[in-house]
Amino acid sequence: MSKKMNGASSLVAALESAGVDVMFGIPGGAILPAYDPIFDSKIRHILVRHEQGAGHAATGYAQVTGRVGVCIATSGPGATNLVTPLADAAMDSVPLVAITGQVPSAAIGTDAFQEADIRGITMPFTKHNYLITDPAEIPRAIAEAFYIASSGRPGPVLVDIAKDALQKDTVFDWPTSVSLPGYHPQAKPESSAIRDAAALITQSSKPVFYVGGGVIKANAARELMQLAELLGAPVVTTLMARGAFPDSHDLHLGMPGMHGTVAAVTALQKSDLLITLGARFDDRVTGKLSTFAVNAKVIHADIDPAEIGKNRYADVPIVGDLKQTIAALIPELKAALAKNKPDLTEWWRQMASLRSTYPLGYNKPEDGSLSPQFVIERLGKISGPDAIFAAGVGQHQMWAAQFVSYEKPRTWLNSGGLGTMGYAVPAAMGAKVGAPDTTVWAIDGDGCFQMTNQELTTCALNNIPIKVAIINNESLGMVRQWQTLFYEGRYSNTSLDSKRVPNFPMLAEAMGCIGLSCERPEDVDATIEKAMAINNQPVVVDFRVHRDAMVWPMVAAGTSNDEIMIARDLAPDWDSQEL
Repeated sequence: MSKKMNGASSLVAALESAGVDVMFGIPGGAILPAYDPIFDSKIRHILVRHEQGAGHAATGYAQVTGRVGVCIATSGPGATNLVTPLADAAMDSVPLVAITGQVPSAAIGTDAFQEADIRGITMPFTKHNYLITDPAEIPRAIAEAFYIASSGRPGPVLVDIAKDALQKDTVFDWPTSVSLPGYHPQAKPESSAIRDAAALITQSSKPVFYVGGGVIKANAARELMQLAELLGAPVVTTLMARGAFPDSHDLHLGMPGMHGTVAAVTALQKSDLLITLGARFDDRVTGKLSTFAVNAKVIHADIDPAEIGKNRYADVPIVGDLKQTIAALIPELKAALAKNKPDLTEWWRQMASLRSTYPLGYNKPEDGSLSPQFVIERLGKISGPDAIFAAGVGQHQMWAAQFVSYEKPRTWLNSGGLGTMGYAVPAAMGAKVGAPDTTVWAIDGDGCFQMTNQELTTCALNNIPIKVAIINNESLGMVRQWQTLFYEGRYSNTSLDSKRVPNFPMLAEAMGCIGLSCERPEDVDATIEKAMAINNQPVVVDFRVHRDAMVWPMVAAGTSNDEIMIARDLAPDWDSQEL
């Protein structure tokens, strides 16, 4: 039904029609007309302290709920502050719609106050973007934006709207359908590809399920479980796929990649078939690409045809939605296995030996100080399998991926592709909004935390009681680790002195949160339990940990996965050449 209103009211009506229940943003001059109808809207608007916080919060909300996250900002610096979250969402395939105000249409291109060509700036890392100067186009653009963001391979879409388009009168007419010539994501896989995949699997004696974040995006964890148990082959889950397959399952070998388990890395290297589901052969997983899994054939299933063959040739390419793809593969493989089931006994003997010989581990600091791995391990154990963890980027991110046991999808959030410091606190905020009855922890480093901690004020004022564990080693820890290993311990500009300034518990209290601290191993459990008992305010815990702990195992950048390194004192007889 058509209604007369101005462009701003049309925008808000369109967002309501798209099913938006919450958005994160900050008003400003060019977007201000939209904030008047927002005042009366049923949509919950959360006023953040920085537009980057709005973008990451929308991402956290989307990652937890599977719905499209929405952020809104004004022109110029407001819009450019969304650039990092948009790039982050593009790399990690997160459905996001960003609404930005733009200077009046007559002023576009004149270097007007707070003008920035945000459409041009974001074109490389949005699925699509719009510049709207005619208010009549607003409903259609919003409908298309939500469709594009959430269909096919999810991703971010930007809708930039000139101020005068928000002010002019128009007629609101919500489209009943969306038709985009040239954009037709292929959801149903080709039956011939499914048959070829099943046939290739039966010819394999060393198969591995190489599982990426696409399985979570497609809500295909249940189907993955059925497929994996049908074949009985090892499963590895990438950084973006943690929780897609339960860590506790016997088939699971852990996370592959630069800081993956020895068993997971070796399984990929020595396999004769990679059953690749929603993964993109990222450099952090493959190491030196020319040396990655050189004897393996590849089945590559993905919703995005551009990923297939991009980094590694696929013997059997399958384009389609992973939920449908795996569901189609299960009966086909069951029939094929009835005729010829490969014997994986020897393959499992090798993998089980590696898993038991080289488990993830860490040493307690000799000086009795606090081990960061111990803190994170206890966080996972005490919080339980339903808790959601959002990590920043660096050592604490890797330890959180390694030492928390993930049993369910959408319980692990991180900036995997872009590696965005400052992601954790706002992403946890968005996650808590999306899952208000679930415990949400931000596991952050002292460096990351100082980039976006102002969003704790947003949490305190909006009754969003997240919990933050600062793994405070007073350093940019991962960079320091590289300086230790590759730069002869020359610690150039990686010391933060975060155990002196700022005082994190006091900072938390100043922002309306509860501030706690812990620096003794014997106090860890009690401190976590105290934080868990507080559910009416955000809680920040300053865990003052040992400075020189390192993330192991490690494949140095640019080297082969065959050169995986682990801490010598954890396994002194380790020799990577024995693999």
